[in-house]
Amino acid sequence: MRKHRRVALIGTYPPRRCGIASFTADLAEALSQAGTDVRIAAMIREAQGETIPPGATWAIRDERPRDYVRAAEAMSAAGIDVVCVQHEYGIFGGEDGRFILRLYEELRAPIITTLHTVLKSPTKGQKRVLSEICARSAFVVVMAEKARELLQQVYGVPESRIRLIRHGVPVYHSPVPRETMKAKLGLGGRRVISTFGLLSPGKGVENVILALPEVVRRYPETTYLILGGTHPDVVRRSGERYRQSLEAMVDRLGMADHVRFVNRFLEREELLDYLWASDLFVTPYPGKEQICSGTLTYAVGLGRAVVSTPYWYAEELLGQGAGSLVPFRDAGAMARAILEMFDHPLKQQACEAKARSFGASVSWPQIGLQYAELAEEGLAPAHPMSVR
Repeated sequence: MRKHRRVALIGTYPPRRCGIASFTADLAEALSQAGTDVRIAAMIREAQGETIPPGATWAIRDERPRDYVRAAEAMSAAGIDVVCVQHEYGIFGGEDGRFILRLYEELRAPIITTLHTVLKSPTKGQKRVLSEICARSAFVVVMAEKARELLQQVYGVPESRIRLIRHGVPVYHSPVPRETMKAKLGLGGRRVISTFGLLSPGKGVENVILALPEVVRRYPETTYLILGGTHPDVVRRSGERYRQSLEAMVDRLGMADHVRFVNRFLEREELLDYLWASDLFVTPYPGKEQICSGTLTYAVGLGRAVVSTPYWYAEELLGQGAGSLVPFRDAGAMARAILEMFDHPLKQQACEAKARSFGASVSWPQIGLQYAELAEEGLAPAHPMSVR
């Protein structure tokens, strides 16, 4: 991409603690490394006391329709060449996040929209909003082939407007072997299974806990790490009741010496250290329609073998041999898959090798270059959305 292009990123942004905020920050850094002048328009929740975060140029209050128009006007005045929107229904105001359409209507720069959710069976409102977003975008970016398929079949988006760019993985230069990292984290001599992400009932962690007694009977040195604080929305609705129910389950099963809750938001380097120390990563999500998982991408990117339920993104990411898939909500199958990995070290090593191969192709610097090239393509005079 030609240097000094000005790209505005719209999405949640740190210190907001969510996957899209982390994605926006990582993409901003990657684009900057690719020679792009990056500006941030951060989505904020005024009702929860959020203000414009450090490093952001603009703030859009999610429930203020006029803010979306003002942001578009400010970007035009600042000479922004391309706008990249991180789309997830819940981060924008209005029914089904429809307020974001105000910005699409006002912007004159070409828009690239990264879709973090693509539903197979949307409501009428969700389909209407996403269809209009896609119609007004120069390109829509998806992170899985399944999402490309759904956009064409359900939303009628032309294939020519869809681009597959994988979720990025941070560059991690661990100076130590896995066992040394375990010792540093107080896990020396343990066989480590981990799950990472903001904790909520939708993560299915209870199914791994239920599987653990069978694993521990054969491998008593096993520790299951549940990494991450409770999702802020869950805390607002019901406090820590869900985490407490998991803790009670652990005690009831006699697994207190084999489960460690790391109950806080992990900064990137600490998270990568924990993943590096893991022997096996597990994503036990209970539902099929998940089109992306940054946590799974990170784990595979760091060369970790995986056991997962068969949600769309896991089916695709693990289809090349980086792990095993088990049925939803089946603790017995989860236990058997984990034991299969532990019983057969050569299989686990083969999965890790496949994972490392994938990780080498999706480092954030490489993903930043792909976005930069796509932005340049969107600006090409021949492109129908390059001039509005």
